[in-house]
Amino acid sequence: MINEELSELRKTLHRYPELSGKEHNTAKRIHTYLARTNPDAVVTGIGGTGLAAIYDSGKAGPSVLFRSELDALPIQEINEIPYKSTSEGVAHKCGHDGHMTMIAGLAEYIGKNRPEKGRAVILYQPAEETGEGAQWVVSDPKFQQIEPDYVFALHNLPGYEKNTIVVRDDTFASASKGMIAKLQGKTAHAGEPENGINPALAVSEIIAALNKLSFNKKLFQSLTFLTFINIKLGERAFGTSAGYAEVMTTLRSYSNDDMEQLSEKAENVIRKIAEKERLSPSFEWVEEFLAVVNDKQCNDLIKRTAKSLDKKIMTREEPFRWSEDFSHFTNQYKGALFGLGSGLKQPQLHNPDYDFPEDIIETGVNMFSGIYNELLRKTA
Repeated sequence: MINEELSELRKTLHRYPELSGKEHNTAKRIHTYLARTNPDAVVTGIGGTGLAAIYDSGKAGPSVLFRSELDALPIQEINEIPYKSTSEGVAHKCGHDGHMTMIAGLAEYIGKNRPEKGRAVILYQPAEETGEGAQWVVSDPKFQQIEPDYVFALHNLPGYEKNTIVVRDDTFASASKGMIAKLQGKTAHAGEPENGINPALAVSEIIAALNKLSFNKKLFQSLTFLTFINIKLGERAFGTSAGYAEVMTTLRSYSNDDMEQLSEKAENVIRKIAEKERLSPSFEWVEEFLAVVNDKQCNDLIKRTAKSLDKKIMTREEPFRWSEDFSHFTNQYKGALFGLGSGLKQPQLHNPDYDFPEDIIETGVNMFSGIYNELLRKTA
């Protein structure tokens, strides 16, 4: 069982959630909690609201980073619990409150069991949900002073037995990005549509063409697909022929190379249709996530740690279709992301009735502590 202080920390974080990039008070609460573990240094304001606690042995050895997320989601909580979110329309519906608590527990462990070589870094990262925060962190000059040799993180997984460790070599989670295709035509009176350039036909052609592209498996190495998210056409004005449209889609792939191919081909398809229909196209790319590609050495360490804790290990045959911006770390450093089962009957992530189960926090702390011990305390 976790101690009362960690449980109260989790409930407090849940009660006062903050959206991506605005996690100022969340970071302050974490900073206050970490101070009790006596880190050698705390770097604040990384990537905006991020912070990192450093525990340095002063001896040669690897730098090992353990990462958690600070942000919540724009979802209204429906749970009637004593620590229910006090922020209207904002709640921790992905379990980041639990993830933060886990590595706070790791920080407590490190404070009492200092590294014998190298250094440990406890990182709290902003804006994971929008796919921006990890890139903000690794691009921040402050990060250069804590640049790691190894990086580790976990994500809780509803639908898996509690405390099961879910692993996969190579790609663990998919690449994804949002594409907003903007089609500029010309408005006209609805009684004289021939005097305008209405994007309606182009929109229908784009939907058909992108669906065909998505299903053309010969173009890609592994699973690659596209999902329509939103379509805007004109205004609710029955006297006006539309002159502007937007087509919003999410592109998703197991492979970063396939994602590049899909992005390029999708844009080319739209440009050709727009040209044929006399429209001016432009594009906006949002919420870009690389695929999380696990290092085998790091993944093997995760499996050894789980085995030493007598935890059930489940190996995924295919990557997860969801995305995680921890990919910006694994794209540059040796590392791995693993899953921690949060219950077969647990509501799914991003659902309004989701609540992180505290009885898996101990396993998370122990997993991270085991990884830490092998890399920074064993003297082999």
